[in-house]
Amino acid sequence: MDLQAVRTFVAVTEAGGFLKAAADLSVTQQAVSKRIAALEQSLGVRLFTRAPRGAELTIDGRAFLPHARELLRAAERASASVRPGSRPLRVDVIASRTAQSSAVRGFHGAHPETGLDVMMLVGMDTAVAALRSGELDATFRAVGAPGRPLPDGIESTRVLDEPLELLTGPAHALADARSVTLADLAGHRIWMPGITPGTEWGAYYDALAAGFGLTIEATGPNFGSDALLDTVADTPALATFMGKHSRLIWPTDHDLRRIPVTSPTPAYPHSLLWHRDNPHPGLGALRSYLAATGDYGAEGFWVPGWAVGG
Repeated sequence: MDLQAVRTFVAVTEAGGFLKAAADLSVTQQAVSKRIAALEQSLGVRLFTRAPRGAELTIDGRAFLPHARELLRAAERASASVRPGSRPLRVDVIASRTAQSSAVRGFHGAHPETGLDVMMLVGMDTAVAALRSGELDATFRAVGAPGRPLPDGIESTRVLDEPLELLTGPAHALADARSVTLADLAGHRIWMPGITPGTEWGAYYDALAAGFGLTIEATGPNFGSDALLDTVADTPALATFMGKHSRLIWPTDHDLRRIPVTSPTPAYPHSLLWHRDNPHPGLGALRSYLAATGDYGAEGFWVPGWAVGG
């Protein structure tokens, strides 16, 4: 159905005549008449009768009016759902308890007027495809991993380095240490289940292991953080890396230990990615916020040599 004709029908009804409706719509009276005639022809009924005081609805016109108004409301809702600035800003984070999520929460606190949809997609390829299709406005990823160039149209900026800490159970050999160096970790098993070869996560831990002689194991399926914590708590020979700003809760009897790593401190480099043609005004506000509050490149941190912006 021609929404322009439907809009004209509602305008004539509210104005009480064709001439006033033409003025309200900033078109000629002839254009109004043609639109109404075309709408009446498509419906197969007359919608108005001419009267001394203007145009009056027929019985069919009165029946059609509430539906016409609902059509226009539905059209506006459909438009608003994709209109930049009207729909929420869609941002992808790795998990809900990470430094990325904390940064997005901080942005929301500073810009409560900007609606947010926080998503958690799997893998950079999925996230980049969503950026290109417009399904997603921004994502946090590590950029520069060998063999993983960004496609045309996707831009990035480094915004955050997240220091890693060692997480152990109470019986681990390093459990009572106040801090450990990367050299101290040589010979210990660091368990990071779920790392997929060829991903930016895989490239990061490959570089960390090769650079400092670490044993990082990605064996077994990733059953989530609860299963990881349970296993580390019960297995004296295992430890894992955890982001310093990751918020985790575990049972008291796990007695897990979060131990700072130094000399240097390994840090995961987070970049914000977006499509250069994305017009959402909230995206510019997010980039400005992260530029002002982001923290990366600190002295004493280690990131892979391929990390963009380092």
